[in-house]
Amino acid sequence: MDLTFTPEQEAFRAEARAWLTAHVPADPLPSLDTADGFTAHRAWERRLFEDRWSVVSWPTAYGGRGVGIMEWLIFEEEYYRARAPKRVSQNGIFLLAPTLLEYGTTEQKKRFLVPMASGEEVWCQGWSEPDAGSDLAGIRSRAVRNSAGDGWLLTGQKTWASRGAFAHWCFGIFRTDPEAERHRGLSYFLIPLDAPGVTVRPIPQIDGETGFAEIFFDRVDIPDSQMLGDEGAGWSVAMSTAGSERGLSLRSPARYTEAADRLVELFVSRRGSARSADAIAQAHMDAEAYQLHTYWTATRVAQGHGVGPEASCNKIFWSETDLAIHDAALDLLGPEAELLESGAPGAWLDGYLFALGGPIYAGTNEIQRNVVAERLLGLPRG
Repeated sequence: MDLTFTPEQEAFRAEARAWLTAHVPADPLPSLDTADGFTAHRAWERRLFEDRWSVVSWPTAYGGRGVGIMEWLIFEEEYYRARAPKRVSQNGIFLLAPTLLEYGTTEQKKRFLVPMASGEEVWCQGWSEPDAGSDLAGIRSRAVRNSAGDGWLLTGQKTWASRGAFAHWCFGIFRTDPEAERHRGLSYFLIPLDAPGVTVRPIPQIDGETGFAEIFFDRVDIPDSQMLGDEGAGWSVAMSTAGSERGLSLRSPARYTEAADRLVELFVSRRGSARSADAIAQAHMDAEAYQLHTYWTATRVAQGHGVGPEASCNKIFWSETDLAIHDAALDLLGPEAELLESGAPGAWLDGYLFALGGPIYAGTNEIQRNVVAERLLGLPRG
């Protein structure tokens, strides 16, 4: 792995930094888990898209710049350095899009990718169910052929759908063959949330904001053209999405290196103790280690290698690093950490509460450790 950026990559970085300096809003946008914030973030996504910064690694035909994965990592570094708004379209552009590019038909790519990149259509993920969270193979939501034979009737319930309260579309898997074994007989669907038979119920968080939703499907008629991949191949397609979620695209290392740098600034301003210095140094080293590992993985991907079960290692590491960074910050702040005013220290508490979910979403860390044990270390199933 060569950590030296090419002159072209450095020029790309300079261009990205200049654009972000000129366009990042001076004041933070409202929370994207509110109606006003959702609208404001979609407008920001549109601004990114207009100048082709929304999805830099995508083909130009879909609004990207056609650059490589290293340029995407460079842009992410500049994006976090500029303290730019959170990406309300992340479920679409970071999770669904790589899967669409791999499994989608030409018509599906033309239909969905540009509205996704521009923020016109925001996606949520419909995987977890009340009795099937980390055990994705245990889903019970069903899809049966409609009477015309040209589509499917979806029935069931999905829960903990991030952005689901305001999203326009949902991607999820449903059981199309109830007689098949657990990981078989599943199919992957793209579902408009304004379709007849869909009911969306927001789930308020502890702060009252609606970051999640539960979604009910009552014989929702979906055409064959909105199945992604082959019938019965939903598990393979979903694992492609999960690989993106746990591996490279959902959590770029810039998220953690930038937070670790802010943590050091907080330590200096608070004149922290030697005890806190140890925790902060460890968190900072872990963030840098994740950055280097991601560069290594990106180099392999650029050479044609895939991201396999080692994505589970990634997921464990970034989720626990995120929690360690924010835990150290709260220790430094003491009672002040409980203040909820805008900006720090309220931002650290908000980040900590979000980080608590990291070991759970994208597949619980307990499940990921089983994957590592069985598929990477070759240990027997427990």
